[in-house]
Amino acid sequence: MRKAPYLIVRKIGDPDAPAKGTLDPEILIWCETNNFILVTNNRKSMPKHLAYHLAEGHHIPGIFVIDLSRNIGETLTELIFIAEASFVGEYQDRIEYLPLSE
Repeated sequence: MRKAPYLIVRKIGDPDAPAKGTLDPEILIWCETNNFILVTNNRKSMPKHLAYHLAEGHHIPGIFVIDLSRNIGETLTELIFIAEASFVGEYQDRIEYLPLSE
């Protein structure tokens, strides 16, 4: 938030975001309803949840899956770059794994 204060960021557990412990399908619905791209480290089940979400006729502004073994500063820099360089809807209904350059 210090590097890009103009971006609107919510984390699970914030007062205006899903509570901690919310199931992935409900998080996807919240992201769709509130037009938030999801950033997660859930590589295992999120692709399955996304497939089901889309099959049910829903949409998602996008999902970025981060690698927790990578430097968090580099990951944040990449996310900020993506936010600044992307056009509206570019990641609609897609899941992308960071880093994008590898």
